[in-house]
Amino acid sequence: MHTVTVTVGSAVGLHARPAAIISEAAAELDSEVYLSVSGEEPVDAGSSLLIMTLGAGNGAEVVVSGEDPADVEAIAALVARDLDAE
Repeated sequence: MHTVTVTVGSAVGLHARPAAIISEAAAELDSEVYLSVSGEEPVDAGSSLLIMTLGAGNGAEVVVSGEDPADVEAIAALVARDLDAE
């Protein structure tokens, strides 16, 4: 399992808009990618609702994991960007 830890870049954290953008991107991948915060179970990055349940605010550290390193890196890059500013 490939894992990357990134800091949430969106000013509002992983709420509705950033979660939707991340889940749409994850749904288009050929492998499953998961997100988690310290001490919590990983959630499917393809579900915006599950992403929002993480409660990951701006500056929170999120672990992105999955079998395909390229897919993990792609989702990690989205988590690290300020998706509300775009």
